[in-house]
Amino acid sequence: MLFLYHIIIFIITIFSPIIIFFRILKNKEDKKRYIEKFSISSKKRVKGKLIWFHGASVGEILSILPLIRNYEKNKSISQILITSSTVSSSKVLQKFKFKKTIHQFYPIDNLFLTNKFLRFWKPSMAVFIDSEIWPCMYNHINDKKIPLILLNARLTKKTFKRWMMLRSFARSIFNKITIAYPQNLETAKYLKVLKSNKISHLGNLKFAENFEENLDKINITLKKELKKRKIWVASSTHRSEEVFCAKAHIQLRKKIKNLITIIIPRHIQRSEGIILEIKNLGLKVLQHSAKPRSLKNTDIYVVDTFGETKKFHKIACSVFLGGSIIDRGGQNPLEAARFGAKILHGPNTDNFKDVYKLLKSLNVSKKILTPKKLASSINFRKNKIIGNKIKVIGQNILKKTIKELDYFIIDEFKKT
Repeated sequence: MLFLYHIIIFIITIFSPIIIFFRILKNKEDKKRYIEKFSISSKKRVKGKLIWFHGASVGEILSILPLIRNYEKNKSISQILITSSTVSSSKVLQKFKFKKTIHQFYPIDNLFLTNKFLRFWKPSMAVFIDSEIWPCMYNHINDKKIPLILLNARLTKKTFKRWMMLRSFARSIFNKITIAYPQNLETAKYLKVLKSNKISHLGNLKFAENFEENLDKINITLKKELKKRKIWVASSTHRSEEVFCAKAHIQLRKKIKNLITIIIPRHIQRSEGIILEIKNLGLKVLQHSAKPRSLKNTDIYVVDTFGETKKFHKIACSVFLGGSIIDRGGQNPLEAARFGAKILHGPNTDNFKDVYKLLKSLNVSKKILTPKKLASSINFRKNKIIGNKIKVIGQNILKKTIKELDYFIIDEFKKT
């Protein structure tokens, strides 16, 4: 099966320049840095110990930022490499002023390219986040005897069933993992079946707070304008969910005249289409990138810039999380919940099943199915007590995670 996988990836690699070209046209690839996906580095490898973190996109990268800040202070680590696969994640990272942390795009999982990547970067430890399982890279990491950690591991029922269709192949990949730290008990159960070597449950790292000074401050002019209005936020929305939320705005506006709905799309390159759809409903729309000085008569405010979500989560009393009306498994509600916001979501939240279970037990989340129900569920009061409870949970998980990773770092660094 591994041989067949290599053949498929080889064919994809041959056609990848064409695929990447069209993705560049759609702003889904960086037109200057796409070469990194072919293991052509754009940054230098400094001398000394390097630890490597890899996450697919924004959510995974944000979840490890508290760890990065911790290891930036560790004098025994010379360089920290973060890899990801999306343009949005790279742009979010640019906002953080790290001294020894660099970002590169993750290479295609090709025999030659993955080996070239590891020969150049020579990591002392590889930490993969969430559900990032790459057979070719895992094999090379194992061959080079580099500790491989699957941190905050997540396997959904659907993903597990797919792996089980190729049981022998799956087990040959999962047993390359030195240790896995599942973010929930369901994943722990699946990892045992897939024969992951060692499993230890620490909790969901996404509970930990990602704080960076000055990144959560809204422009003074905009802040003054928003204070005049009743606001709620629709965050990480996917296709069709923006119209769903705009219809909720129309319903709520019947009762609240000074209402403004802030929509933060999951993929901001869709912003123009979103604005057109909302205008067709007869609503006035403004874009965050236009830096408007007045929000007079504005219905919908579309945040069409990277890395701005936290600023609006901080001031919102009610936040709808996207990817939950459509069948995408939902987006992470924890950041908004940490600020004491009421969490609203659709029926599809399998990606954060345990998290939503906790939020429901704390009486801060609610499932909605229609725009009318969404409108009637929005309130304008924060619950700071619950927010603080979530922060404490996050702090404890972060401490345990650092303690576990430190064990591997110290042990690995002793070898040389």
